[in-house]
Amino acid sequence: MTLRLGRHEFADDATLMMAIVNRTPDSFYDKGATWAEDSALDRVAQVVDEGAEIVDIGGIKAAPGAEIDATEERRRVVDFVARGRSAHPQVVISVDTWRPEVGRAVCEAGADLINDAWGGHDPELAAVAAAGDVALVCTHTGGVTPRTRPHRIEYDDVVADAIRHTVGEAERAVALGVDPRSVIIDPAHDFGKNTFHSLEVTRRLEEMTATGYPVLVSLSNKDFVGETLDLPVGERLTGTLAATAISALAGARIFRVHEVVETRQVVDMVWSIAGRRPPARAIRGLA
Repeated sequence: MTLRLGRHEFADDATLMMAIVNRTPDSFYDKGATWAEDSALDRVAQVVDEGAEIVDIGGIKAAPGAEIDATEERRRVVDFVARGRSAHPQVVISVDTWRPEVGRAVCEAGADLINDAWGGHDPELAAVAAAGDVALVCTHTGGVTPRTRPHRIEYDDVVADAIRHTVGEAERAVALGVDPRSVIIDPAHDFGKNTFHSLEVTRRLEEMTATGYPVLVSLSNKDFVGETLDLPVGERLTGTLAATAISALAGARIFRVHEVVETRQVVDMVWSIAGRRPPARAIRGLA
């Protein structure tokens, strides 16, 4: 099935890079490097030049921190979405939010995709996506409250729970009017999970891709990588790319990333090994 993200369509064998652009002063990874609007616009131009098909804009860091109300979140992202849409009409503009009022405003500003990273915490968000005729990412967080860390969370089977919840949210979104071609599911590594859960989700990701919904993975520099390798943020690229390769082999389609070029090379290589993508050129032994 063709993947439809707002005004953009992609073939059913396309893999997509979703580049992260933080409109926050306190991101765990870039420490506010794109807090200034001009710096954030430079980041958008950079990742577009590097080949990102999607730019994911976030106005609140996921971790606990200063309280950011909906008014402040809108101030951080809505005008920026409009500027990004104007400057880069060929790119999918995504916004990472769990708030319907923010989702409604960014749709009006030109967003193509709502990335509901907190797993349907506010059920109204799916209706907002339907009304705005935009795509929706349905995630699994185990029911945790936005911007809280999991504490001794347990699952009988974390993958089964992730499938049950994300597919249920996807079906609900379609029933509310979201285009079936515009629904994506995401196991949400680290969100509502400890490191063992995230490793198991990665190992068994093919069970999620088997649902038929396009699967998004957000692996970049996550804590499960850091804890597995005992490495701080800033030294997790190799581990991130290893998890990326496993996810790509399992059939993940969208990769939410900080490093576009490196991730694209890994995904293309894996998809070619899997027989899903031809080599860019193949002359060895033939010319």
